[in-house]
Amino acid sequence: MIRIMNYSEVTADEIFARSEPTADVSDIVASIIDDVRKNGDDAIIRYAAKFDGIDPENFSLELSEEEKEEALRRLDEEDSGFIEVLRKAAANIEAFHRRQVRSSFIINEKPGIIIGQKIMPMERAGLYVPGGTAAYPSTVLMDSIPALIAGVSEIIMVTPPNADGTLGPAIVAAAAVAQETVQGKGKIRIFKTGGAQAIAALAYGTESIPAVDKIVGPGNAFVAEAKHQVYGKVSIDMIAGPSEILVISDGKSDPEIVAADMLSQAEHDKNASAVLVTDSAELAKAVAESIEEQLGRLEREAIARPSIENNGKIIIAENIQQAIEISNEIAPEHLELCVDDPFDILGSVRHAGSVFLGRNCPEALGDYFAGPNHTLPTSGTARFSNPLSVDDFVKKMQYTYYTGDALSDVAEDIAAFACKEGLTGHARSVLIRSEKK
Repeated sequence: MIRIMNYSEVTADEIFARSEPTADVSDIVASIIDDVRKNGDDAIIRYAAKFDGIDPENFSLELSEEEKEEALRRLDEEDSGFIEVLRKAAANIEAFHRRQVRSSFIINEKPGIIIGQKIMPMERAGLYVPGGTAAYPSTVLMDSIPALIAGVSEIIMVTPPNADGTLGPAIVAAAAVAQETVQGKGKIRIFKTGGAQAIAALAYGTESIPAVDKIVGPGNAFVAEAKHQVYGKVSIDMIAGPSEILVISDGKSDPEIVAADMLSQAEHDKNASAVLVTDSAELAKAVAESIEEQLGRLEREAIARPSIENNGKIIIAENIQQAIEISNEIAPEHLELCVDDPFDILGSVRHAGSVFLGRNCPEALGDYFAGPNHTLPTSGTARFSNPLSVDDFVKKMQYTYYTGDALSDVAEDIAAFACKEGLTGHARSVLIRSEKK
């Protein structure tokens, strides 16, 4: 059963602490990356046979147009209404992220001087989409739509195949809907590979899989470690840890609803962490009882129960303001403010990946549909990092232009600065121009 404790009984570091530390997979990942660098497609197909069970003799790495059409046909037969759900979600995601687009600027306020900044999209982005215990078409929408809006020319999407070499039709449909929604020049190519080997392919390229400029998307410990190891060769979005939710609630909330919100994150992963901070001992007890009752009816109980029992907590604070202070100290990935007037306390929230306001805003709304991104900083990194956005897929290039007269006006100042740092060559490069006028 989930633990209930007073805030005085737990430190900030313990609130999202996991019962089992993540295994060290760095050596295994390093060997996989080296193998892919040396052997390219052969290594990728070998790992697909080993880990995914595909037949290497009848396997193509890139999803063909015929396979895409077949996947869409299958989805239409299995769940004909889901494509329309994808379209509605995609429209919301696009509307939110369109507001993030930055513009280049130019400053020409002084005679003979022009300075500016140019915003340019990355040429190619890599998108990792997990497979395994759950496939996530939502990740496809959340990560590809901002890239397409930014103007990325080519998105290289990688995801583990089924044993028969196919992909889940919902994943393929989400990619098609993303392109349909953002009607630009960007193209999504899909490759059937997962794990650390897929990250290596994105970073270094193979005969079939192009190297990219940035890799985004969540994954298991092997994927996270691979992203860590290739960082510097390519950019990455973040090293995402297990999912986490912090619910702050006064005593007026329905305990069954609060329990359901906590379980929505616990079912992600045995290492996920769901925490309630409340000023009501009565609500704490009722939520604990409801969690236990609902666990028995949850399809993913085998995952959610270890998460709740090992990592879940209910913390009783003195008041809601102290609850906010606790939240700011641990910087949660997801924060729910289950109070009557959440906007009254939103200004006090300084560190959180995404905030859900009021009693009718479950975190699942953000996972799938509302529009703000669900790729969020975890493990306290919301103190200094951001949700995935259009900014992640652009570069900023600055430029400077001075005429000869404009440079002469400031040459002595620049030279003084350079000489103070002992860089007389810098000073000379400026002064020589004035001398030769």
